[in-house]
Amino acid sequence: MDEIIAACMTYEGALSEPEDFPKSDEPVWILGKQYSTQTELTALRSDVQSRIWLTYRRNFPAISDSGYTSDKGWGCMLRCGQMVLAEALVRRHLGREWEWRRGINDPTYLRILSMFEDHRRATFSLHVISQLGVDEGKPIGEWYGPNTVAQVMRKLTPFDEWNNFSVCVAMDNIIIIDEIRCSCQGEGDRTWRPLLLFVPLRLGLAEINPVYVPGLKKCFKMPQSLGLIGGKPNHASYFVGFVGEEVVYLDPHTTQEAGSACHKKSAAGEEEQEEGDIDTSYHCPLAQRMPFLHLDPSLALCFYCGTEKEFDDLCNRLRQDVVAPQSAPLFELASTRPHYMREDVNATLGAAAACMDLEDHHLESDDDEEFEVLQ
Repeated sequence: MDEIIAACMTYEGALSEPEDFPKSDEPVWILGKQYSTQTELTALRSDVQSRIWLTYRRNFPAISDSGYTSDKGWGCMLRCGQMVLAEALVRRHLGREWEWRRGINDPTYLRILSMFEDHRRATFSLHVISQLGVDEGKPIGEWYGPNTVAQVMRKLTPFDEWNNFSVCVAMDNIIIIDEIRCSCQGEGDRTWRPLLLFVPLRLGLAEINPVYVPGLKKCFKMPQSLGLIGGKPNHASYFVGFVGEEVVYLDPHTTQEAGSACHKKSAAGEEEQEEGDIDTSYHCPLAQRMPFLHLDPSLALCFYCGTEKEFDDLCNRLRQDVVAPQSAPLFELASTRPHYMREDVNATLGAAAACMDLEDHHLESDDDEEFEVLQ
């Protein structure tokens, strides 16, 4: 963790004030919330630190028969996918205004953390995700792209009865509203299942096209935003906001000791201190920044809608702020599946199954991702 702090400091013979958020007149947006670095710096840093930070870990039980006891060097995009899912869990059970503090013993928070521990019994562990990735054609130890991570998360969440998420992956640069709505409504009634929506995109060839930056900024401002995951092989990050022309992110490339924070409530003495340290390791002390134009063009936008009203609001915001006014919109928004796409889906599956069971495609490319390239 020390390298994260050092990366956000300036060196003038000694470490000085952190430069995660230098004071400026530019507002900072973090997952739908606006802050001023002039008057709200403490609240801003608290908000960032309250996000659950998943990083490389070492000395965990071997993943299946692979022999891997650390994900250093290959698990960064998986950790980014975990961070998106963790943020969705926090929204669902604790709310957007929830703040983490050192030594917290909230049972709901600890239950969320337990789902990401590094062993095969944890619902959203690296072990479980890696095994599902094998079904996506990704051997354990191989780097994932954002689309593959989204597809794995879609297949993983049906095993989680506590949260009952509907995970949709909007392929081919189009969000189909009625299919998503149908997947979120329970059979026989209109009970809404919380929505976790991934929108994989490729916004250029080797570099991101600057024309898409305004649309990305609009997405970060939305209250439903869970940020975006992106990067290139061996260097994926979880992007949670922006300031000016720079994007704010949490970097998973810190290797920490594996462990559990869930026993600290009943532990005592030396063990309690150890578990408390594990809890702290799930929260990044300082965020980092990079120019928007340094983003890899392969990324996935992420949104959470806990209610149908929030989904309707998201669709309206996307239509008004991202699709309609932009000369080059990030994606399309359609009420129903366009005619040219209907032949790709077996009509007997129904709208909900179509959303959940879209085929995964594989291309002979370096990142093994399929996208329509937007230029």
